[in-house]
Amino acid sequence: MYNKIILVGNLTRDIELKNVNGLTIGSVGLATSHKYKTQSGEQKDEVMFIDVTFFGRTAEIANQYLRKGSKVLVEGRLTFQQWTAQDGSKRSKHSVTVEAMKMLDSKSDSSNNNSYSQPAQNNSYNQTPSYGASTNNQASNTQYNNIDNNDDIPF
Repeated sequence: MYNKIILVGNLTRDIELKNVNGLTIGSVGLATSHKYKTQSGEQKDEVMFIDVTFFGRTAEIANQYLRKGSKVLVEGRLTFQQWTAQDGSKRSKHSVTVEAMKMLDSKSDSSNNNSYSQPAQNNSYNQTPSYGASTNNQASNTQYNNIDNNDDIPF
């Protein structure tokens, strides 16, 4: 089985951090859109709001560099959550558990945002090439060497 999702969108709010048993968890909403034409030729814009969850160091970095409106690419897996609401009704939703992210805002868009990839701590990111990436480990490691050393990036 294969469960992989890649989304590009803007954060709908600032990241909310929680610390559960020593693990940092960050949650946020991501807004994506899809433009299409109807049969009558009318231009439509379909907007989707997706809940996204970051874990560990990735959550801390996302919280430090991303703000409401920040553009980000997330790569991860789709998860299904179920719970019982206070009124006793059963509730459920799908969300994305992030395995890797790339900040897409340029320095001119926001002075706090930088563009770099940060793989999550417990994933197989380096074992499975990301969308459009080379399978050569040396080539894939160069993405981390292209970071401007003048920025204060915490890794």
